[in-house]
Amino acid sequence: MADISFRSLFIFSAIFRVFLIVYGEWQDAHMEVRYTDIDYFVFSDAATLMTSGKSPYERSTYRYSPLLAFLLMPNSFIHRSWGKFIFSASDLLVGSLIHRILKLRGVPEKLRIYSTMVWLFNPFTITIGTRGNCEPIVCSMILWILLCLMKDHFVQAAFWYGLVVHLRIYPIIYALPIILLLDPLHFQPGKKPALVDWSCRTSKKSWDPINNKITRSQYIWNFFVKLFSRRRVVFATISGSTFLVFTGLCFFLYGWEFLHEALLYHLTRTDPRHNFSIYFYHIYLHYEHEFSILEKLVSFLPQFTVQLVLIYRFALDLPFCLFLQTLAFVAFNKVITAQYFVWFFCLLPLILPWSKMELKWKGLGCISLWIGAQTHWLLWGYLLEFRGKNVFFQLWMASLFFLAANTFVIINVIRSHLYCPLFEKSQSNSGDGLKDE
Repeated sequence: MADISFRSLFIFSAIFRVFLIVYGEWQDAHMEVRYTDIDYFVFSDAATLMTSGKSPYERSTYRYSPLLAFLLMPNSFIHRSWGKFIFSASDLLVGSLIHRILKLRGVPEKLRIYSTMVWLFNPFTITIGTRGNCEPIVCSMILWILLCLMKDHFVQAAFWYGLVVHLRIYPIIYALPIILLLDPLHFQPGKKPALVDWSCRTSKKSWDPINNKITRSQYIWNFFVKLFSRRRVVFATISGSTFLVFTGLCFFLYGWEFLHEALLYHLTRTDPRHNFSIYFYHIYLHYEHEFSILEKLVSFLPQFTVQLVLIYRFALDLPFCLFLQTLAFVAFNKVITAQYFVWFFCLLPLILPWSKMELKWKGLGCISLWIGAQTHWLLWGYLLEFRGKNVFFQLWMASLFFLAANTFVIINVIRSHLYCPLFEKSQSNSGDGLKDE
């Protein structure tokens, strides 16, 4: 493996994805079970409507930004697989960005390749783009934002952050840790912030956010004292303006229908089937009952609480914080579908070099438990969907087990992680505005 270059792996993974797209066309034409994701047909139909000058929201169940349908308009006049190639190219871009981010942090080449392979050769992520799912685009944008922050291109990061929140509302959970990261202790006028490289995994000087209370108290104090630093204000202004401009333009073109389907729907969404969430059974039992806005939003309380705890503990180790946030957000969400898993899969390779978890025992145990809990749920889901069995209660119990498995994984990932802040504290400002406990 040491003799295999990243370039060779990248080319091979690209060829394999092209093969899967071609194979998918054959399977769709000759087999009863389609290879193509049902969402891809929704995207394509919405793009066809836009091509003919109509609203993409005339296609029922299209609940995305018009920008996605616009991107797939060539499906109508080039080839119906155009979008799959766009999504798969974004999938490959994620692999390239993972490699670049790890290289910037000084991770050795062999370890970088192993970590990147977790994305490039993950069976789930390989098929996600080739089946026509749009999530790789969002993943690539999130990693690009992280790379821009690491290179001190925070204006670019702000623009892309505003755009990605417009495309998919869930990255809004990253706003607070990014703002926390833009601390004056790290960003000095005319100087790039110094990255903490991979070697800190064995350094006794690395900051432990749980045990080093003095450092944490200093950091929190400095955050409130310099909350409205120039970079924070500029980042918030640019990202907020970008979001409002794109959202305002789409609202001008498609009105309230866009606002409801692309944004508000996802805040109050209920789904009684195809849903790993523990909330699905309650939703099913009361589906004919019109839920109040309060009832729809109350499920966000556990999510919100967990997010605040994770941000407080791990914000400065930004890749790790984003991974934990995303995994917890999905696990505690009121709607969970398989495509959501790719949200944290793209961040997983960024934390592997700092993990003490050995694959042979604990790592394999976590993987087996997570996959086993998901398979257990799918078994009951199969009996419900394809056999017509009344197994809603059993499916709900499987959802509880899946939540427990996710919680177990989160706890073990935290315990096995070697905390490593993304940036070093600036020496010139290390004593300004700080107070010890």
